[in-house]
Amino acid sequence: MAMISDKDKKAVGDRLAKLTGPVKLVMFTQEIECQFCRETRELVEEVAALSDKITVEVKDFLKEEAEAGKLGIDKIPAIGVFGEGDKDYGIRFYGIPAGYEFMSLLESIEIVSKGESGLSANGKERLKGLSKPVHLQVFVTPTCPYCPRAVVQAFRMAMESPKVTASMVEATEFPHLANKYQVSGVPHTVIGESPQPMVGAYPEAAALDLILNAVA
Repeated sequence: MAMISDKDKKAVGDRLAKLTGPVKLVMFTQEIECQFCRETRELVEEVAALSDKITVEVKDFLKEEAEAGKLGIDKIPAIGVFGEGDKDYGIRFYGIPAGYEFMSLLESIEIVSKGESGLSANGKERLKGLSKPVHLQVFVTPTCPYCPRAVVQAFRMAMESPKVTASMVEATEFPHLANKYQVSGVPHTVIGESPQPMVGAYPEAAALDLILNAVA
C-alpha cells in the first residue's frame, strides 16, 4: 500500500514542481528494518519519485556505522536533508514524518532546495550572535497540528547558522528520549542540554530569546 495516496500525489507533485535546486534525502535503516523504518523508506522514495530535483540514498545504519557517525545520526529511522553539492545544514528527521509532520518534510525540502532560510532579517542578524553550537531537538507526534511550525522554524535556524543543528524527534517512537527530556506535551523543543525547553510553537523572536539565553 502506497504511503502517499493517488489524490495527494497530484498536490505534492505540483508543489515539488516549484523546486529550484537539487535536494538529497539520505535515509538510514537496517537490513531487518526497525518499526517504521520500512514505512519511512517507502515515504521518502515516493516523495523523490514525484520530482526530478530529489534523490534518495538509503544506507544501512549498522553496516555504514562510520557514515552515520560522521553525520551525527545515532538512531533510526533517520532522514538527513541535504542541499546542492551535498550541503549539510544539520537538518534531521528521527522517526517517520507522517501525519502533520509530512508538511515538515515538504517544507524542509523546499527551503533546502531554495538555499534560503526564510528567517526575518532581524532573526538572521541575531543568530550571528550565537556564542557556541546548539542542537535543537523538536519532539512531536503525527497528530499535533502545531508541531510543524516549531520543526520548520528550527530547520530554518539550522539553515541560517552553521552553529545550529535541528532534529524532529517523533516522541512515541523514541520514548526513552521523551522520558529523558520529560516531554509531556508537544511541540517540545530541547535547546542543547538546557533544562529550560520551549513547550509550544513560539514566534521567531521569542524562540530566539530562549535559544540565545540558553547558550549564552
